[in-house]
Amino acid sequence: MVLVRQELGDVLRDFRLQKAMTLRQVASRASVALGYLSEVERGQKEASSEILASVADALDTPISVIMREVGDRLSVLEGLSTVPDTLPDELVAEFDADFAVR
Repeated sequence: MVLVRQELGDVLRDFRLQKAMTLRQVASRASVALGYLSEVERGQKEASSEILASVADALDTPISVIMREVGDRLSVLEGLSTVPDTLPDELVAEFDADFAVR
């Protein structure tokens, strides 16, 4: 069974490590207890939207970016293909031709 809290914890940890921040630094900036944040990162606790907003702010990362990464990872685990962020050039050209002013 895929648990959202585990993927969310992994994503938060990955972003923290990418920013070369310690758990203590993020917890302090987010005004969250160190032990609680550790449990969130390990997927043992559910983070409220308020906690998530504080942690995202501490990581200087929009919540939407965090949640998009969680969604992408869940899609892979569920065996779904992810929706591309961009359209293929051929499709863009087709739309451009259809909507060109004549």
